[in-house]
Amino acid sequence: MHLLFDIGKTKIRLAGTKDMVSFSEPKIFDTPTGYEDLMTLLHHAGKEIAGEEQIEGAAGGIGAPFNKQDGTLYAIRNFPGWEGKPVREDLSRAFGAEVRLENDSAVVGLGEAAHGAGKGYPVMTYITISTGVGGVRIVDGRIDRAVEGFEPGWSVLALDPSSEKKYAADFLGGRAMEHETGKKPFETTDPGVWEEKARILAHLLNNVAVFWSPDAIVVGGSMMKEIGIHLDRAEFYLKDILKIFPNPPVLKKAELGDIGGIWGAMELAKK
Repeated sequence: MHLLFDIGKTKIRLAGTKDMVSFSEPKIFDTPTGYEDLMTLLHHAGKEIAGEEQIEGAAGGIGAPFNKQDGTLYAIRNFPGWEGKPVREDLSRAFGAEVRLENDSAVVGLGEAAHGAGKGYPVMTYITISTGVGGVRIVDGRIDRAVEGFEPGWSVLALDPSSEKKYAADFLGGRAMEHETGKKPFETTDPGVWEEKARILAHLLNNVAVFWSPDAIVVGGSMMKEIGIHLDRAEFYLKDILKIFPNPPVLKKAELGDIGGIWGAMELAKK
């Protein structure tokens, strides 16, 4: 059996697969604030999922940048105090097996490319607008090569040095919006607010299109739900911004929901 995991800022999803075609019903946990607590939770939950089966390997994503060479976490917003932790090595120890680890957005994108809205597109980009902003470029069903990874949320959308907002995540992420409005994004029902977010998202998608030149851009994340940013409105604004290509990429909404990371983890385990 292979274990499949998705470690996000607020939730962890964990499942098992025996055939690399389907997986068990994912178990969902609140993400511990303590690093050692995380490893303890994953160890016991992994054993419970595997039962009598031997754990042959594990694959999945974590919502933080890490060093691709040695598997240590960088300075991160989502998990303060975890900087420098040898996460890949510790996950391997917790599961008792070799671990394939990627950024969580990249793994969700891999899932969408193989089983969701990006299926059939040779070059696909996935963008997630959730607590922060993330994304990945998928080429021929594989996460594209990169030295450090992909971090579109850190692309610059403003040049005013006096502004507190500079990066894409400062304008579009749920964390930033809560700071801006004083309430949770799902509590914001003013359509004007969401219309402005759609206009800003269009600028980010323009940058994604001209830098990564995909066949399709799949957009997902908690900020793209019913009360949230409407992709059709972002597409409306994008038509006036993206001028260089006669055939702009197709825009599609993600289809796999909260378990996109598990679908992607299964693809990662195969490869």
